[in-house]
Amino acid sequence: MAEPLPSDVGSIDQVVAALYDVISGPAGQRRDWDRLRALFYPGARLLRTVLPPEGKAEMAAMDIEGFIAMADPFFQAKGFFEHEVAQRVDQFGHIAQVFSTYEASGDPDGHEPLGRGINSIQLWSDGQRWWVMNLLWDDERPGNPIPPGLLPKEES
Repeated sequence: MAEPLPSDVGSIDQVVAALYDVISGPAGQRRDWDRLRALFYPGARLLRTVLPPEGKAEMAAMDIEGFIAMADPFFQAKGFFEHEVAQRVDQFGHIAQVFSTYEASGDPDGHEPLGRGINSIQLWSDGQRWWVMNLLWDDERPGNPIPPGLLPKEES
């Protein structure tokens, strides 16, 4: 297993920032997949809501290796920059749930918007570091707007 950067796993905010940082970059830039792997607890899941043309919501569930296999060809072909614009954290003891509202763009300045949505990130602390246990996300779309309480303050 890849060793995490201490600056990536010491707090909830550090883990969330590292998640966004590692997947963002220009087309063709190799992402630091070992850095991403080091954020996730063994067996953690990444779960994406998919809405096919028929309209019935489906779930694409994968482990970290499945995510890398899905994302890497896209990142090689297209620029992708995702950043957090709002956050709500609930924590109890060694567990936390983060609702992280994101905006995605094909360029670092946001001039090529790709959309936005919410990452639901479940984390666990072993007392030494924070681990991503699950990452579940859904995109904003007609009929599925981001709730006002999860928008940036200037939009709510």
